[in-house]
Amino acid sequence: MTTRTAYGLNLDLIKEKLAWKKEQAQGRAESLFDVFDQPLSEQEEQLLQFLYAYMPLHDLADYDGAFFLQHIRQVLQVQAEMPWGSHIPADIFVNYVLPYRVNNENIDQSRSVIYKELADRVQHLSMTNAILETNYWCHERATYIGTDIRTVSPLTIMRTALGRCGEQSTLTVTALRSVGIPARQCYTPRWAHCDSNHAWVEAWADGKWYFLGACEPEPILDEGWFRLPAKRAMLVHTRVFADYNGPEEVTTTHPWYTEINLLDHYASVKSIHVNTVNEAGEPVVAEVQFQLYNSAEFYPLTSLMTDDHGRASLTTGYGDLLIHARTSSSWGTAFIDTRHSSEFKVVLKYQTQSAYTSSLTTEKNKALFTEEWKMTPPVAPAIDSGIKLDEPIIEQHTQRIKAGTAIRTAFEQTFVDQEQAQHDAEAWQLPVDRVGHILQTAKGNGQEIATFINECSASERELGLRLLESLRLKDLTDTCRAVLQDHLQGALLLNQPTEDMAKDWDAYVLCPRVHFEMLTPYRAYFSKQWSKVQQDQFRSDPMQLAAVLEQELIINDDVDRYTGMATPAKAHQLGTTDSVSRDIVFVAAARSLGIFARLEPLNAMPQYQVQGVWHSVQWSKDQSISEETDTLTSSASNTGNIIFTRTVDSSEVVAEYQHNFTVAILEKGHYRTLDIPYGEKDVYDQPYTVLAGEYRLTTGTRLEDGSVLGTFVYFTVEPEQEVAVELVFRTEQQPIPILLEKLPENLQHQLHNVQTKNTAVDVTSGSILAWLEPEREPTKHLLRELAELRVELESWTGDICLLIADPSEQAVVTLDPLPAQSHIEIDPHHQSLSQWSELLPSLNGDQLPVVIVVDQQNRVRYSLQGYKLGTGKELLRVVHQMNHEG
Repeated sequence: MTTRTAYGLNLDLIKEKLAWKKEQAQGRAESLFDVFDQPLSEQEEQLLQFLYAYMPLHDLADYDGAFFLQHIRQVLQVQAEMPWGSHIPADIFVNYVLPYRVNNENIDQSRSVIYKELADRVQHLSMTNAILETNYWCHERATYIGTDIRTVSPLTIMRTALGRCGEQSTLTVTALRSVGIPARQCYTPRWAHCDSNHAWVEAWADGKWYFLGACEPEPILDEGWFRLPAKRAMLVHTRVFADYNGPEEVTTTHPWYTEINLLDHYASVKSIHVNTVNEAGEPVVAEVQFQLYNSAEFYPLTSLMTDDHGRASLTTGYGDLLIHARTSSSWGTAFIDTRHSSEFKVVLKYQTQSAYTSSLTTEKNKALFTEEWKMTPPVAPAIDSGIKLDEPIIEQHTQRIKAGTAIRTAFEQTFVDQEQAQHDAEAWQLPVDRVGHILQTAKGNGQEIATFINECSASERELGLRLLESLRLKDLTDTCRAVLQDHLQGALLLNQPTEDMAKDWDAYVLCPRVHFEMLTPYRAYFSKQWSKVQQDQFRSDPMQLAAVLEQELIINDDVDRYTGMATPAKAHQLGTTDSVSRDIVFVAAARSLGIFARLEPLNAMPQYQVQGVWHSVQWSKDQSISEETDTLTSSASNTGNIIFTRTVDSSEVVAEYQHNFTVAILEKGHYRTLDIPYGEKDVYDQPYTVLAGEYRLTTGTRLEDGSVLGTFVYFTVEPEQEVAVELVFRTEQQPIPILLEKLPENLQHQLHNVQTKNTAVDVTSGSILAWLEPEREPTKHLLRELAELRVELESWTGDICLLIADPSEQAVVTLDPLPAQSHIEIDPHHQSLSQWSELLPSLNGDQLPVVIVVDQQNRVRYSLQGYKLGTGKELLRVVHQMNHEG
């Protein structure tokens, strides 16, 4: 008989999983598990066992038992103090209040810090009002910015007042849980209709889940700018660090976590069924990936194993998917349209390489097989305003948004400014521009960085500044001086480089950043792990270091949802980690000993440098490389080059990596996209060094309705071979419609007044009008796209008018990175927008931003309402075609 805890947990299963985790964590057993020797209540002990049982390996590596026990006691105390604590069902509590992490963020003491700030504001409210109030608090603490994929901790978001949507939702979920309200991060892994993704929050109140935009408060729940785009999603899901037995559909069942399908909360859905068979038509048990085109690659929304009958089912939206199924020795793909069928078959063929090509057969190195396809997303929903609210409620909400912005702005004024940075730089006798960039980039962490530099001796400060400059920009916002001191002092013990080698030494020895792990001290640790004799041997032959690490580390890639999260020293101390974290350990240990090391840019393979040549470490029986090896080897020759060439038909298309093309290598029946820098445009006629293997080039052209015209090109790269591959972009003639033949006289007059205010434009080139909400994420996306296209839009010379509802919003819009002809106009309460909306049936409700393009003849040629990534490029296409029309 199964033993159940007071929370309904399977105690037998928990103890079984806990015992396994203890075996993996013997290297840190004392710091992790001695906590069980303390006096614990039965409740504390069971919850502690539960957390450990489902804990990622990297958390076993990086945190101590005292942290987890303190967390549990904090949670139980909050449950007792908050009025709703006793009303939350046990399964909701353990899955959505108890967890100490939301996703893959760095863990800190944020729950207790936020509770002290927030508890008094919410404990007298109903649960729904407490959720709304919590989001107002989050708005006071952070706003949106696009950053790299590393997810910083909630306290770092609060310290910098900035975060991308995944970080904002992490903060909001943490804040809600800190006051005992069940919450979860929800996300569409990729949008179907545009090239991005999004994360938001669901919160539980009185028996029901509600959604809300993180750090973007609304006066009611179940509202947010993403409400309409979510109707076009093909999957929305959340993650639970447990075996889940709730009512919602499970998309991924894993021994250590569960992913739950929430799409039916947002969109029209249907169940589809995939049958995997071999070439004889017999059922095959296989992994099935449901892939969606986004950012020029096919991204797996989720993966399911078929049953013994070769069948897997998923609830999804009404759009196109690519099904990719594989076993250990076979694989197959199929494009599917869920609008017209529910049953689909994928034939798996026994092969280790592409079915379409084994070599390049023409003088021009053209691939043997090219496949064209089209992907169509769910149709766009009709635009509506949602629930109508009374004017007093709207006004109160508007005032609260302004007040929250003012609170956050006042906090930002405490950051290190240019004057302080100049004063500090002069005192340290360091270049003002370099110091100013570092301290101001650090935001709320600027004083910590300044203290680090100040504590350096005069002879150390230049190297300390170079250390800071070697980091990624986000690292400056959350790296403390204890970490920096470890890396500086460790670097000072090494032989300093000659002037001609300084740049590479800074990047591959001095820099502590390897991948996307949290930055921690590790140089002092690794310098003590091996004798001086061993260290000298490692420097002479870095493969000896790799051999030692292979003996010291057990690799398990089947536990953690995210690999590469463990910090180097702690992963080594634990003794068990994932393969990416092992690679990071190698690079970190090598750099600690003065060995030039890195993760190779395109494939993230660990490498070391000898006499200017990079050598890749190929671990024995490594699952991350295309061919399994029996021994640990080093390779500098199992590579070739890809050269991208331009076709005549594509001469006007700007090739941009992960915007309209990607390249993927076939590994064990799955295509893995190469890590060419995101957005790289200078790609033609330069060699990209890649592993030998089978490749697939994906090119795609996103059309205005969100569909994609695409092409696959399959080719082979042999060792030491250079392969030329043409980038072919399919296009579809899309004439610019005339949405309104002629503006009424009053709007012509209004537009003329706006244009004549802007002396930087040619009024005969037309106008772009954009009504904005500067504090909202969609507006921030639009402004960023306009900034990225600054040069191209300036060549157009037309007017770009940004209309805001209130003068107080003007400070939020920074004109400097925008095209030179951009200017801000105040449109009180966006009153003029209603006049345009009456003329354009496509505009409805109050969803913002709204973008309208008017040509030289006062005709409306384009209008868009609401969120759509890629609007900037659409605008560029429209205005250029207007120019061609004359």
